[in-house]
Amino acid sequence: MPIAPLRKKPKGPRPISLALQGGGAHGAFEWGVIDRLLEEEGLEIQAITAASAGAMNAVAYTSGLIAGGRDGARAALDDFWKQVNRKGGRNVFGDTSIWTSAFGGATDWIKNTPGWRMAETLALSLSPYEFNPFNLNPLHDILEEAIDFSALRERSPVKLYIAATAVRTSKAKVFRETELTARHVMASACLPQVFQAVEIDGEPYWDGGFLANPPLWPLFYDQTPDDILLVSLNPFVRDETPRSPGEIMDRLNEITFNAALSSELRAIGFVQKLLDEGLLKDNARGRYRRMLVHAIKADGPLADLSLASKFNTEWSFLTDLKARGRKAAEDWLGECMSQVGERSTVDLKSGFA
Repeated sequence: MPIAPLRKKPKGPRPISLALQGGGAHGAFEWGVIDRLLEEEGLEIQAITAASAGAMNAVAYTSGLIAGGRDGARAALDDFWKQVNRKGGRNVFGDTSIWTSAFGGATDWIKNTPGWRMAETLALSLSPYEFNPFNLNPLHDILEEAIDFSALRERSPVKLYIAATAVRTSKAKVFRETELTARHVMASACLPQVFQAVEIDGEPYWDGGFLANPPLWPLFYDQTPDDILLVSLNPFVRDETPRSPGEIMDRLNEITFNAALSSELRAIGFVQKLLDEGLLKDNARGRYRRMLVHAIKADGPLADLSLASKFNTEWSFLTDLKARGRKAAEDWLGECMSQVGERSTVDLKSGFA
């Protein structure tokens, strides 16, 4: 197999695109990653593609960057997550279990009893159009207070690609920075079991993670950096086979929200293989681009966390996730920073895991 050629090391800050997965409160892990990357003068984030919680981090980062550069971006992310803790409670990210909210201190053995499972099933059988007829969503107020969407639409220095799922057509929709409002971000984070579909221009939308978590294809056809740094929130690998109902649902959720991303990564790997074998030409117009892929994966840092913790907005938990993200970014910088702009640090041919 031919070896992909090394590229000439770029001068000045190395441009990258961030790809941010959705994952509820686990998005605070991405907060920590971005916070550490902003300290690295040798990197410049020029584009962000994201879904759900990743979309929240993307708009907070960009809004802060407009207001005050890198320091402003860090402060905006801090403020956003403080708002999530103070005003949102567990329902910001859509806690689907009314019993989890009512009995947050319940022990694991209680949660695995038939009675508890029956209660969860009952809660999930209710539509948000039934138990939330006024369509209350705390995320709207948080976004409106924390993000300057007007400035973002008018003078964003970062290209943004925010994914949502079109309910009627079952197609992925990507919103750009020039059109974003709080409703677009709410659409990207709309879990249909908890929130009513967010309607934009007559089309109802659900969480973008169902079809694009996050979308990578917009980066191929636009003038964006060749380097993509993926930050995942859903572990690809689990060592143990899930056995309890809760464990099975947790793992099924992870697999489902990684499916679209896995498909895109396989497609990138296939194109790279054809380019390496000379069957396609890497041309300047971007039809077939040699993308350089890097990753900060959830498999290690977040492997001990369950699905239920994605709804936990306690400040101690969010700051713990931020610390995990900073540590993961620190490790990645030490191991892979020197390869940015030169070659991929993820072997897509052998599989992303």
